[in-house]
Amino acid sequence: MTAPHDLSSLAELLRIMARLRDPDGGCPWDLEQSFETIAPYTIEEAYEVEDAIARKDIAGLKDELGDLLLQVVFHARMAEEAGHFAFPDVAAGIADKMIRRHPHVFGDVDAKHADAVSNNWETIKAAERAAKAEALADQGLSPVLAGVTAGLPALLRAVKLQNRAARVGFDWPDKAPVLEKIREELGELEAEIQAGTSARIEEEFGDFLFVVANLARHLKLDPEAAMRAANRKFERRFSQMEAILKAQGKDLADCDLMTMDVAWNAAKAMEKKT
Repeated sequence: MTAPHDLSSLAELLRIMARLRDPDGGCPWDLEQSFETIAPYTIEEAYEVEDAIARKDIAGLKDELGDLLLQVVFHARMAEEAGHFAFPDVAAGIADKMIRRHPHVFGDVDAKHADAVSNNWETIKAAERAAKAEALADQGLSPVLAGVTAGLPALLRAVKLQNRAARVGFDWPDKAPVLEKIREELGELEAEIQAGTSARIEEEFGDFLFVVANLARHLKLDPEAAMRAANRKFERRFSQMEAILKAQGKDLADCDLMTMDVAWNAAKAMEKKT
């Protein structure tokens, strides 16, 4: 087994990527890629890491972390080829940032509890954001919302935007007015559905989801994690429903909604008993 401190495997990975991107005999597919074409794979691999964790698949987690690391190496290689930066610059940058953001470990700041660490972390990040404030103002962007990546999943980004706004007091005091706002937004969505204006329906649906994300904040829930869990539950119950129908000699494609609904409820009941 490779020792934890042995970086030869990382050097080999960097060498492999350089070979794949070599115009003289490299991989045609790898050579055609760009930051833009690889970005979706990077996001997908991050979600596959999360999925392995959710399934408590430790062997799978090792593989998925490798796939995610490959994405970092791929982007760094393309940047090096363009003369921007290389993998060591990426590693040095995050190392410097971790030292800067942990003065209670690498400096003389006293932070013995998790809450103190979190508060100190936010203070340091706020200072970093403040350094970007002037440039953002020139672009017509709010420094308060600076750094909330546009490419994040929409529900996650909504929560992060709301958290930033809450830091300056722009927030409801508790979940009760959020629930009331959800009812209000649902009413507005229903009105637009009845009116049949497609553009307005999409806008009101977005408003509804945005407030639902705010409720998740007040409940201290991760809406993306909750939605992923709901997706997994749907997959599990749908598969069980299909198995029930098959045991009855029925083909899913030939069943009407009422028949499927009976099997769905049976699947739910079976799940509650386990």
